[in-house]
Amino acid sequence: MTSVRSATSATTANDPVLLITGAARRIGATTARLFHSRGWRVLLHYHRSAEEAGALRDELNARRPDSCHTLCAGMSDIPALQAMAGSAANHWGRIDALINNASSFYPTPVGAATEQDWSALVDSNLKGPFFLSQALAAELVRQRGAVVNIADIYADQPLPQHTVYCIAKAGNVMMTRTLARELAPDVRVNGIAPGAILWPENPDDAALWIELLSRIPMGRLGEPRDIAEMAWFLVTGARYITGQVIAVDGGQSC
Repeated sequence: MTSVRSATSATTANDPVLLITGAARRIGATTARLFHSRGWRVLLHYHRSAEEAGALRDELNARRPDSCHTLCAGMSDIPALQAMAGSAANHWGRIDALINNASSFYPTPVGAATEQDWSALVDSNLKGPFFLSQALAAELVRQRGAVVNIADIYADQPLPQHTVYCIAKAGNVMMTRTLARELAPDVRVNGIAPGAILWPENPDDAALWIELLSRIPMGRLGEPRDIAEMAWFLVTGARYITGQVIAVDGGQSC
């Protein structure tokens, strides 16, 4: 599982398989490319980003035929996620790792948050990842695989105006710890807590992030590759690490 080989080598039935949610863009796409470049086959989950997911699939399959496949499901649609888990496990006959990366992120100030906001943020950051992990648990046990959940440093240090998001990510951290105990010793479950990695797509958050940038000891934003490399370590190299959430934040949580 830990071996690294060329992405242009022929795909084989023994190549490990990664399922990553929210894989069409940003951190998800970078992580998918990194695993693929090191010899893994990748299953790309997407919901609304069909064009980007298809382009990434074609890019990776051009490098190594039959090494990438796309799957579509909404993180709020649990029956669809469960069906997707079955399709994922059957596509190449194995799942060696799951990265729960898909996430909604936007402000919900107290007094303005709605039940719809609650559902959107909790479903994508907590409910969906839990039920997908549960649906794949037996396959991950069979492969003695790994799960990586993308949490956030704001699970512990609340981000102003993002109450529901922080609540959901706090649940994500506890999900990581409880799944680590439930699935041990066969499956390792860990999390990554990114700090400021990419500028937010919502322009309303720009001023907040500029202020947050001044608090980062390393003095700069991180890069998606920083998260991807940590995911690689947790999946392939951290043989005695489980139930941990590791901050990748340039020292911001200090």
